[in-house]
Amino acid sequence: MTEKQATATIETAVGNMTVEFFLDKAPKHVENFLSLAKKGFYDKTRFHRVIPGFMIQGGDPNTKEDNSASWGTGGPGYSVDAEFNDVHHERGVLSMARSSDPNSAGSQFFVVHGEAGFLDNQYPAFGKVVDGFEALDAIANAPCKPGGEGSQPVEPVQVVRVTVNE
Repeated sequence: MTEKQATATIETAVGNMTVEFFLDKAPKHVENFLSLAKKGFYDKTRFHRVIPGFMIQGGDPNTKEDNSASWGTGGPGYSVDAEFNDVHHERGVLSMARSSDPNSAGSQFFVVHGEAGFLDNQYPAFGKVVDGFEALDAIANAPCKPGGEGSQPVEPVQVVRVTVNE
């Protein structure tokens, strides 16, 4: 696969987002995402954290269950070492979520909805949305529950499937 051919479609209940990957910037994270997608890992997960103007977060296998208390804590059972890079976190950038440990990224990812330059060189950006900004906006602007940081959607949007386009 050449860099321009490395794309995937994130099919959601509110529309599709096509992402193109930065193989030269974060090859381990691209490989991890594509491998999980090909196995169906992301199918039927939900976007569980949404902050309009900032980002939408998904990729947690725990979101396949209705018990939202565990959402945001799941992963594939391993982590990928950080590949921080010079990609600017702006609208449409696909990046890996992690805990306070820089090397804790596993399956959870986020798509930047607005300007988030404060994340530059701290989170592995590994792709960008090239089509489907309407879906990004629909997810980011969905109503969220009050309490905490107010980022849990009232009706979390489901990822129907992620298809790797080869």
